[in-house]
Formats: sequence, structure tokens, C-alpha cells
Amino acid sequence: QVQLQESGGGSVQSGGSLKLSCEASGYTSSRYCVGWFRQVPGKEREGVAVINSNTSTTYSEAVKGRFTISQDHARNTVYLQMNNLNPEDTGMYYCAADSRPGFCLASLISPAPWFELKYWGQGTQVTVSS
Repeated sequence: QVQLQESGGGSVQSGGSLKLSCEASGYTSSRYCVGWFRQVPGKEREGVAVINSNTSTTYSEAVKGRFTISQDHARNTVYLQMNNLNPEDTGMYYCAADSRPGFCLASLISPAPWFELKYWGQGTQVTVSS
């Protein structure tokens, strides 16, 4: 059974940094892509960054240059280093994983339900104050 567990959220002031972790179990991480998504109540979920099984990465325009996604296969963990945070980064951050080729990138680009990734964590809250 695949399980994902996020951690590392918290409250920071604008300009601060946080590092989120997504620890996975139940699958071979080298065969899955992993994405980070965020959601604010009342708004559509937004793709933030993805890392594919070939370790290539893609970022949304909103976070490009500030966030870095990385992976430690030995620990079965994907990280999201978030720097220069601003209040617009506030939200619940989720990690998700899928083994279907191209789905992580597709889900980053489009919120269409047919691109919904298969496995999701429970989320970790990030709050950035001005």
C-alpha cells in the first residue's frame, strides 16, 4: 500500500524559508514521479513543482527561482526547499505520486481531473505573514 507523509510546514515571515518533506512507503521511488501541490480554501488546487522518475524537474511560474524540488531515493523522500516566501505562498501543501509516464507534468500544467495523481498525502500547512 502506497503512503505519503508530508512534514515541515509551519509559520514564517515574508522572506523566510521552509523545507517540506514527503516520505513515501510502499513503492519503489525510482519508478514514480512526485509532485507538490498547494491549496487555499475557496481556490483551486495549484501545482507547484514536480520531479520525474528520470530526476528532471519542472516548476510553476509562481515559484520558479524560489523553490527547489529534490529527491533522496535512499530515504524514499522528496523535498521542497522554499526560499523567499511571500504571503501568496500560504496554503496547505500536498505531495502526490504516480507511476504513469507524464502524469506529474500534466497535473502541474492542468487541473483537469483526468490528470489527478493516484497517491496523495494528508498535507502540511504553510503560513507566510507579511
